[in-house]
Amino acid sequence: MKKAPARILAVDVGGTHAKVLATGQTEPRSLPSGPNFRPTDLVAAVKKLAKGWRYDVLSIGLPGPTGRSGPLTEPGNLGSGWVGYDFAAAFEKPVKVTNDAAMQALGSYDGGRMLFLGLGTGVGAALIAERTIIPMELGGLPWRRDRESLGDVLSRRGLESLGGRRWRKIVSLVASRLMKSMLVDYVVIGGGNARRLKDLPHGVRLGHNQTAFRGGFRLWEVDEVPVMATGAPVPVEVREITGWRVV
Repeated sequence: MKKAPARILAVDVGGTHAKVLATGQTEPRSLPSGPNFRPTDLVAAVKKLAKGWRYDVLSIGLPGPTGRSGPLTEPGNLGSGWVGYDFAAAFEKPVKVTNDAAMQALGSYDGGRMLFLGLGTGVGAALIAERTIIPMELGGLPWRRDRESLGDVLSRRGLESLGGRRWRKIVSLVASRLMKSMLVDYVVIGGGNARRLKDLPHGVRLGHNQTAFRGGFRLWEVDEVPVMATGAPVPVEVREITGWRVV
């Protein structure tokens, strides 16, 4: 048995919205984000959205790669200032920061070997195998003789330029090919544009719109994701932890 926080606030940051949900709550709250959205804006938004909720620690899912000290690069669809930002000091609570697709994948997972695709403003991806979560950057893979990338066709920009019918066809084709090439048992598609999909191929399913929050709660059971601490002890309850890790 190990110790894990009793009350967690999960924060899912995307290119168009930032959403929050706390342990014991059922309805997420959200505010717009966008290309000028900075970490100081996130802190102010989260404090406003979570007013009246009780939480001891936070999980934050951000687009792009993350490491032991948070974001490793500036998110392409947000403002600047994310790399090196001290979220724990800003919130005055312990914080875990991870890739948003990894957090959604963790919340979507129900066994076996799974690939998660997040289709929103951009494209996110994560692979889960043997209790290991591997964030991936599939958006840069070439599509149609290197003239376009998967990010170009699967993102919101691709949806707008291709139209819904052709976009859905490409998403189904890409999901089937990735499932076959990565030898996964199933593919889960989430993100804001997943709701536009119809008639998915065998082995591909839609994720629930609250799986990111479930992943944020589960993130405190993943030892390999470091805690950005304030110096104060983390309030905990005794709960069995299962040996998950993110690489």
